[in-house]
Amino acid sequence: MTSSTEFACVRYLVDDVAAAIAFYTGHLGFTVHLDAAPAFADVTRGPLRLLLSGPTSSGARATPADLATPGANRIHLVVTDLGSEIARLRNDGIEFRTETVSGPGGSQILLADPSGNLIELFQPAEHRSSSGGARA
Repeated sequence: MTSSTEFACVRYLVDDVAAAIAFYTGHLGFTVHLDAAPAFADVTRGPLRLLLSGPTSSGARATPADLATPGANRIHLVVTDLGSEIARLRNDGIEFRTETVSGPGGSQILLADPSGNLIELFQPAEHRSSSGGARA
């Protein structure tokens, strides 16, 4: 079990570590924790530590080829104003993989990093229970 002071880590396989660093720090608010390009880097945003493994990293070599397909999973980033984030990223030249989808839990849209790994931007819907507390 992790404590609240530890990171949750996700590994993404990327084609170009420097391009991935630029994408995550320049567009999605991550900061560089370690830059060992071209093999590896890790970037953080809040409690998420995103491990960016290039083709020469040990993480990429250890992954069986049938499991290394980008896009099989996605990271989920919560935003407070999805419309503003979409406009900002489109202004930066980012293309989205889907249109905005809304449901009872909120609204989301998917984009991809330069290697095709998916990122979900999610704005939770505001729900109020009968006791007045917020829930998603």
